[in-house]
Amino acid sequence: MAGRVLVVWCPDWSVVAALAEEELSLGAPAAVLSRNVVEVCNGPARDEGVRRGMRRRDAQSRCPELVLLDANPERDARAFETVLGVVEEVRPGVAPLRPGLLALRAPGRYGGGEPHAAALLAETLVGAGVWDVRIGVADDLFTAEQAARRAGVQEHVVVGPGESAVFLRSLPVDALLADPAAEELVSLLRRLGLRTLGDLGALPAADVGRRFGTYGAEVHRRVRGEGEVALAARTPPPELAREVPFEPPLESVEAICFSVRTTAERFVAGLAERQLVATAVRVEASCAGAHGEDVVVSARSWLHPRHFSARDLVDRVHWQLQGQSQGSVRSRRAAGPVLEPVTRVRFVPETAEPAAAHAEALWGGGADELVGRGMARVQAMLGYDAVLVPVAQGGRGPAARQAAVPWGERPVGLRAVDRPWPGRIPGPAPARVFAEPLPGEVHDASGVPVRVDDRGWVTGEPTTVRVPDAGWLPVDAWAGPWPVDEAWWEETGSPVRRAARFQVVGVDGRAWLMACVDGAWWVEAGYD
Repeated sequence: MAGRVLVVWCPDWSVVAALAEEELSLGAPAAVLSRNVVEVCNGPARDEGVRRGMRRRDAQSRCPELVLLDANPERDARAFETVLGVVEEVRPGVAPLRPGLLALRAPGRYGGGEPHAAALLAETLVGAGVWDVRIGVADDLFTAEQAARRAGVQEHVVVGPGESAVFLRSLPVDALLADPAAEELVSLLRRLGLRTLGDLGALPAADVGRRFGTYGAEVHRRVRGEGEVALAARTPPPELAREVPFEPPLESVEAICFSVRTTAERFVAGLAERQLVATAVRVEASCAGAHGEDVVVSARSWLHPRHFSARDLVDRVHWQLQGQSQGSVRSRRAAGPVLEPVTRVRFVPETAEPAAAHAEALWGGGADELVGRGMARVQAMLGYDAVLVPVAQGGRGPAARQAAVPWGERPVGLRAVDRPWPGRIPGPAPARVFAEPLPGEVHDASGVPVRVDDRGWVTGEPTTVRVPDAGWLPVDAWAGPWPVDEAWWEETGSPVRRAARFQVVGVDGRAWLMACVDGAWWVEAGYD
């Protein structure tokens, strides 16, 4: 009993973490996508026919109500940290395997027996809000994980000592697919007619090593119940979060910001004592619940391009609570914005990095640091969304290839730059991109407006061009057309608009990016 392992499995954890972050119902059919392919889907989505590895379009055709979520390993690990902390309070020595899966030494008789310990652990996790938890206990890590995967919701499966090989014998070889590295091996086993783990375990070890290599030999040892039990138990991280309670609760945003200043300074100082700085902080504000308990009513993760100071944290509290107060139904005269009485504010470091990586240079940070501090001051005066910075994203046209995000935020949810993007204009990129395209005209040598037909053919050679700030100019050179026919599947209620882009150079040396849309010419950008 001394070497036995207990595994806790939380199925579809990526979907659970994403739905919790978006504050959506866990009962909604949902899938996490990576590169437009379903990476993880939950039970309601599987009931509608959605499967892992399915393309976005196929998944949506199976389940039109499917909630699509972006893959984010950092979010999954961050959310699973709560589960690790709950388990560590019950029994130290937790070994996180991946988000949604952890292992620890089975407590044995010390915990009242393995079934009792598993039930107690499941009850504790359910009390912490983790509803779908399954537990397996066995002699080795592989068998314990397979046992957990065959347990019911909030239930456990205990494989007795020395019974691992018997338990694994009837499982299909698809059970190995929990490890992505086993896909090739499983495909080969199927082609060889080996359908169960017992079929694989019955083969001679020497033959398996010669035929399937080192990895196949390791899998062979696992299915025979001879897997290793080595667990890399983690050291629980120090408590870096800081919070400040308010008695009585405060309703004014200004009063709350004044009261959290000292706590923000202690938060930054606590990180500095460990030679750390925070580049991502979660700010939580709590109000009193129906029975007097603290209920988190406002929570948001804030990012910083360098690292947070105490002043930065106070600014984030102000912006977060001010946005909440603007959406509140309450209204009365007071000194500053009013919101529901706040009983507690908590700072949680989501990303802590070594302070040495953010230390100033010997002669100061130079112009970049001065610019950053100036932007932070402007943002503190004007508001979080008032200072935007441009970032590049994928797209066909110049306007579609740029996006603006608040200064200090890391861009997420943008279109990938490295995709093919058929129909995009070749480089170099234009220097000026107009927020709204400007009207223009293009004529041929006879003075007839140039058009582009449905086949993409130009009706005449561009000879003169009219642009807003230069009037009519002779054309020195031109290139194109690059047809644009995108989003044709969207039902807009009007005919699909088709366009063609041209690069036009005037005799004065200036160049323009123009588009012929439904017979009308527009100037989208300029090559200054």
